[in-house]
Amino acid sequence: MKEHIKNLYDSHIMNTYARYGVCFERGEGCTLYDTDGKSYIDFASGIGVNSVGYAHQKWVAAVSGQAARLAHVSNLYYTLPGGELAARLGGLSGMTRVFFSNSGAEANEGMIKCARKYSSDKYGKGRHTVVTLVNSFHGRTITTLAATGQDVFHKNFHPLTGGFVHVEMGDIAALRAMDGGDVCAVMLELVQGEGGVLPCPPEFLRELAALCAERDWLLCADEVQTGVGRCGEWFAFQKLGVQPDVVSFAKGIAGGLPLGGFMTGGKCEAVLGTGDHATTFGANPICCAAALATLDILEAALPSVEIKGARIRDGILGMNLPMIKGVRGLGLMLGIQVAGSPREYVQALLEAGLVCLTAGSDTIRLLPPLVISESDIDRGLGIFKSTMGGFA
Repeated sequence: MKEHIKNLYDSHIMNTYARYGVCFERGEGCTLYDTDGKSYIDFASGIGVNSVGYAHQKWVAAVSGQAARLAHVSNLYYTLPGGELAARLGGLSGMTRVFFSNSGAEANEGMIKCARKYSSDKYGKGRHTVVTLVNSFHGRTITTLAATGQDVFHKNFHPLTGGFVHVEMGDIAALRAMDGGDVCAVMLELVQGEGGVLPCPPEFLRELAALCAERDWLLCADEVQTGVGRCGEWFAFQKLGVQPDVVSFAKGIAGGLPLGGFMTGGKCEAVLGTGDHATTFGANPICCAAALATLDILEAALPSVEIKGARIRDGILGMNLPMIKGVRGLGLMLGIQVAGSPREYVQALLEAGLVCLTAGSDTIRLLPPLVISESDIDRGLGIFKSTMGGFA
């Protein structure tokens, strides 16, 4: 079966991913199983997507129940799941309006459009530049690639969309030094994920928020990876004490189904009107039903996210392995800085039965399901220690 699946991919799917040689067949709780029946502890959750693990009964019931009633009708009509989810997200975030999309890149595209239209409506043409951070990652569409502050992702795709400037994380002086006449927004990840799991310094965020308020630049938080409980609060901006004007989300919101979006506060709630933005599948009833169930499940799990993150962090640091240079991150979004090749380590961990990720050039990234148990954490740490110890 494994070779048959790999042959199908090799023959028919574009070769845009450096896939590991594992074919997953099913999951239960926080454990994955491949086509050979081998089990794996999941410290990756599909790159932060499967926040409630696999085959959770409440999630499965919500998805199957909605699929039996209504799958899709488009945004030309009203459906209950989308309205309920928007209201729920507003209550959890303090934001006032939601636009639903299908992915994080789409969510960030919409956030950029919202920022530019806000400035155009208020100030006229020419005030359209969006400032982002060096080492950031905002997506792989041509516009979100331009927003991404990593040249490695830009190669072969020029010309990129114009109107983006990148500054170093923490360099508030560089932002203050900008003339600002053409700037409409600053967009940033509160923890840079693909860049290496690098949290923004809290003082920088506070100074940035004050500067944006002073100059009427929109503060746009890319919470595609950090949001929906991943960092220990519903959204990382709540944990770090800043109030964005626009917030994007995706990944963990629907527990495994494609859903994303962005939310606005009062300052921007009426910026986008009829015809200004759209998507065919946004607010899909099945995905929204899945998201509502996911939020119900995570409500019980959220208080333990920081405790579980600390258990993993302390466990790894306590191993005293020579290649481990440090552990950083927030909640259950962790980066292990290593000497040597992160991909080589992740490959060895996968072979040993632990699913992890890489980030940046020197980081093993951990994004376990938020419902992961202490026993699964300890099992995963045991595999980590024995496997990484073999490199010492």
